[in-house]
Amino acid sequence: MQLIDLHMHSTYSDGTDTPAELVELALEKNLVAMALTDHDNVGGVAEAMRAAEGKPIEVITGVEISCEYVIPPQAGRDSRKKEIHILGYGMDIENPKLLEALQFARDERDNRNKKMCRNFEEAGYDMISYDTLMERFGGETIARPHFARLLMEAGVIPSINAAFSEGGLLANDSPLYVFRTYLTPEQGIRAIREAGGVAVLAHPMMYKLSVSEIHRMLGELIDFGLEGIEALYSRNKGTDEAFVRKLAHEFDLFITGGTDYHGRNKPDLEIGWGEGDLRVPAMILSNLHKRLAGTE
Repeated sequence: MQLIDLHMHSTYSDGTDTPAELVELALEKNLVAMALTDHDNVGGVAEAMRAAEGKPIEVITGVEISCEYVIPPQAGRDSRKKEIHILGYGMDIENPKLLEALQFARDERDNRNKKMCRNFEEAGYDMISYDTLMERFGGETIARPHFARLLMEAGVIPSINAAFSEGGLLANDSPLYVFRTYLTPEQGIRAIREAGGVAVLAHPMMYKLSVSEIHRMLGELIDFGLEGIEALYSRNKGTDEAFVRKLAHEFDLFITGGTDYHGRNKPDLEIGWGEGDLRVPAMILSNLHKRLAGTE
């Protein structure tokens, strides 16, 4: 069975492999197609495509845009804000509107990073400073895994995952964490579509929404132009994949899949080979190609 991987990250965001190294890893695993989906950044896509020239693998342009979805109040609960990720595929990576949206997202992430650095320094974690982050990772889209790497190297935490677990220094409920300004889902999806791409909701089960909440969210995102949903994903558990496939059928969405490979920042994942027995068959690529061609 031919395999693909449509979700991975490079040194242009919070992965530890260069785009060219990702292509080589994909070739070693005999993948026939891959998409580089760095956070709010398409800077590495051209490098990946050059590395794949003349080789038996298709590189699809990709990105993963962080957006903020507002869950409306219901059943006595106040409205809540949830970070969700929109994957884009097949875009023109030089499209001005797309690049403008991604630059906004990176600028807001950078502002958040500066505030978090001050929090860590004031809390006595001297190994964390904005200057240190820029010196070590300045060519990348700096995110929380970069903070975690410095903390782990200093012996403060035993692993990168420990920083994000409940009560961890980088968890959303940590007093050191800082929320940032996000693109809205409508803005993220519009940026992808204006660049000629198709928008896909990444790892829907990771948002911990109720069935009614995820149905409502999908209805809204489809109104904005969402066309796909990531059904095959490394962190799916139990019946998660079956549930997402059912959602895809109910909402007429095509499905995609990927490992969310980050290199050493997620050491339990391999490119093309996710947690458990995840394998993404190449046959699902046909629906993406049809959408990009406008034939479905």
